[in-house]
Amino acid sequence: MGCCNRRCGLIAGAVFGAVVAILGGILIPVGKIVIEGTVEKETVIEPGTTAYDSWVSAGANVYRQFWIFNLKNPVEVLQYGARPVVLEKGPYTYRIRYLPKENITFNPNHTASFLLPQGAIFEPSMSVGSEEDKITTLNLAVAGAYSLVPNVLHSVLETMIRTSNSSLFQHRTVKEMLWGYRDPMLKDTVGLFSTYNGTYDGYYTVFSGKDDISKVGMIDRWRGERSLHFWNDKYCDMINGTDASAFAPLLDKKKLIYFFSSDICRSASAQFEASLDLKGIEVYRYTLPPSTLASPTVNPDNRCFCKNPKTTKNCTLAGVLDIGSCQDGNSFTLSLFPHHLNRKACLHVSAPLPPCKYTSKYLGTTGFTMRFAKRIQVNMMYGPSKVITVLKKVKDYTIFPIVWLNETASLDDQTADMFKNELISRIRTLELIQQVLLGTGVAIFALCLISYCVLRGRNSQSKLA
Repeated sequence: MGCCNRRCGLIAGAVFGAVVAILGGILIPVGKIVIEGTVEKETVIEPGTTAYDSWVSAGANVYRQFWIFNLKNPVEVLQYGARPVVLEKGPYTYRIRYLPKENITFNPNHTASFLLPQGAIFEPSMSVGSEEDKITTLNLAVAGAYSLVPNVLHSVLETMIRTSNSSLFQHRTVKEMLWGYRDPMLKDTVGLFSTYNGTYDGYYTVFSGKDDISKVGMIDRWRGERSLHFWNDKYCDMINGTDASAFAPLLDKKKLIYFFSSDICRSASAQFEASLDLKGIEVYRYTLPPSTLASPTVNPDNRCFCKNPKTTKNCTLAGVLDIGSCQDGNSFTLSLFPHHLNRKACLHVSAPLPPCKYTSKYLGTTGFTMRFAKRIQVNMMYGPSKVITVLKKVKDYTIFPIVWLNETASLDDQTADMFKNELISRIRTLELIQQVLLGTGVAIFALCLISYCVLRGRNSQSKLA
């Protein structure tokens, strides 16, 4: 009778273990559904979700570092037509994007509209010197006017340069070059980013993801329009993807992600590169594929981005954008690979070369951008003239580098802990329960089954004896 009870107990234990193991196994697909549901629910852009507070606020500290190119041989360039020799000076670091979104409005079609306020605060402890440091660089007004004024009006421009005592180059402080100064020739404020502080980017209208989580953060309209009007081409004027601050959750690493950047006046794509650990959170690193910024000779789709054959060497340079049409007529040319342009142009650069990448992004399971790096170089062009005195010795069209910037942000400890507590910890707890149930169930089942077999074998031997 005792033997029978033991066998029955072991069989019951094996059945119990099997049930527990099956329950653990069932929780794997069920748990995946629960996890995905939790992530999708918390990443909708609406008050009360984990995503909303991070989306509204400035989030992680964003820093923009500037390296300004200081001209070493201005006299030789003006008098003998020598090639410019520049030495970069920096970084001069500013904190940007520290203000929360403004005028947030939720629309009936599951979209949200908002403005992005713009401002910059100088960070002396992260800079090589003061904003009052002097540099020798290109005269923005003279070079800009040269690019905009036709040859038949060069005599008028010559008069303006002479009467204002201007030249091709000038001495300015870092603060003046970046944020503006009153130019004696134009009698107006001139600067690389003179319209940045105290202004807004947008309006943006983006999908909240309430009705379709795969569309969360995707731009529906920018400045009230669903396409740009800068490039005069349907392909180049498309507004694709998000504003790069967040993407849809649970990304498929095999697919490209798309984003629009008002800095470069165009949309772009990025591809998965690697999985990394950032403050205990698994993140995916995305970088731009070579074709995105390739020259039109390599990627014909980019031909519509080539607006000025002079600045792009007949559209053969990669990552060069003439953004005058989208930056209030400013004749700036962007190089999306800092220093890379200088290796092919007629300049000597006495400076260490940074990595030639426009952007890298690190995304978590939720689709939030946890860390990013963006590098852009700003240039202006000048060339020869038979009328303008300061350009008479210039032998060829020259793309002059003025500044390159490195914009970075990374997840701070407080936000990382919030993500881990609100989402990651729930996911890990569910995964742990799955593993414990499955492991415990299999162990109980195996132990009871083995014990039953051993007991049955002993009873058989006892009967034979």
